[in-house]
Amino acid sequence: MCEKIEKEGRGLNLTYEVLDGILHHTAGEQAQTLEGRIVRMADRVAYINHDIDDAIRAGVISESDIPSDISGALGHTKSERINTLVTSIVKNSGGDIKMDAYTAKYYDQLHSFLYESVYKNPVAKSEETKVSGIVEGLLKYYFKNPEKMPEEYLAAAESEGIQRAIVDYIAGMTDHYAITVYSDIYIPKAWSI
Repeated sequence: MCEKIEKEGRGLNLTYEVLDGILHHTAGEQAQTLEGRIVRMADRVAYINHDIDDAIRAGVISESDIPSDISGALGHTKSERINTLVTSIVKNSGGDIKMDAYTAKYYDQLHSFLYESVYKNPVAKSEETKVSGIVEGLLKYYFKNPEKMPEEYLAAAESEGIQRAIVDYIAGMTDHYAITVYSDIYIPKAWSI
């Protein structure tokens, strides 16, 4: 869809290398370019730290719940962890983008800790049902009212089909934007806090 959405259906005019980086951004094979690989790695560093912040804010974990060997290796604060991870990547990248084995080991342990303590946590899992309700509500609304989508998605619908355009529109929403749109559609204005 990068080649169709935006600029009135003409797309973003991205190079093969950028499209490859997008395609391999989160999983599977590595991007073919170092730029694509560094973006993937930078996002992994950012996401793990954001997930920790979100879990602490939600009361799912506290900073002190992170095992001491992981904190000792990576840092006791978000800033220290980011500094450790980025420094390792910078010092160890050349022909490829990578961390040193020691830092990578503790990064993987931190990810495993979050998987067990946060991602599988019953409190966090209970919130997932709300997400599917929001997505289903948005899908139902836009299937009944496709004309309410932004113009570029209506243009994409002409060549890709309305279902593809609606799915792409909703998939491209940030969490905050999806909640805002859902609230605007389904929550009476008088109930706004």
